[in-house]
Amino acid sequence: MNDQLQKRVVGALAERRKNWGGSDAKFANSLGINPAAYSRIKNGDTTNVLSDANWISLARRLGVQLDNEREWKVAVTGAFQFIMGQLEFCKINAASRLLCDAPDIGKTFTARHYAATHKNTAYVDCSQVKSKQKLVRHIAQSFGVGHTGRYGDVYADLVFYLRALPQPLIILDEAGDLDYSAFLELKALWNATEGACGWYMMGADGLREKIRRSIEHKKVGYTELFSRYGSRYQRVSPDTEAELKHFRMAHAAQVIQANAPGTTDIQKLIIRSDYSLRRIYHELRKEA
Repeated sequence: MNDQLQKRVVGALAERRKNWGGSDAKFANSLGINPAAYSRIKNGDTTNVLSDANWISLARRLGVQLDNEREWKVAVTGAFQFIMGQLEFCKINAASRLLCDAPDIGKTFTARHYAATHKNTAYVDCSQVKSKQKLVRHIAQSFGVGHTGRYGDVYADLVFYLRALPQPLIILDEAGDLDYSAFLELKALWNATEGACGWYMMGADGLREKIRRSIEHKKVGYTELFSRYGSRYQRVSPDTEAELKHFRMAHAAQVIQANAPGTTDIQKLIIRSDYSLRRIYHELRKEA
């Protein structure tokens, strides 16, 4: 672990702490480090505090890249504004919404940005925690609640903490990847935190189809879950192919303008990337 990377991790740690509403101990626990070690880092002592493996793990949790790529800047696209507005509404009002929209329009980037810049907000990549226990333990750790003990205790402690926390919000990305038991547990968590916690579920068309099909076949829990998330599939992108193409083109141009060097030919990059934000990201990384 070189000094430059370590300094970037320490800087990211300080920025993340500004948007953390709990104690230093819970903040340290949420990142998987010992509170005493965090206290030393906070006070400027980084000598032999963490192993290289722990520094790398901390960099991953904080979103710090191991290479020296430039920071990806926010482009205030239509999708960004829409999703940020919905997240803010859910957080302030302890409301729940369900976004099922086209892939590659910036849903994940926006959700991660919101979570990184707002207190008491947890971002969950459900594709990495598909089972009931992994999901709940991950959410618990995200809020600094003990997550390694008996599952019943972890669940109860999480509910207790969420109900006491000011305006908590949980963002569930790639929710279509969750197991059936995890969906049922989300319904239980919603019931236990009703009026005290905001929820935002996101996915592509596959999530909508999974919920629609499960409701159609009267699979237990899905009708109730859909009701709790507003009984509506939210969407920001247009439905028709022609309008969607124009939508993607406009978003691609905004992202390139915010992140590309001044010498970049925007139109050529848009065409080369086929309006894909992921391809634009990789193309610009090559130019860095």
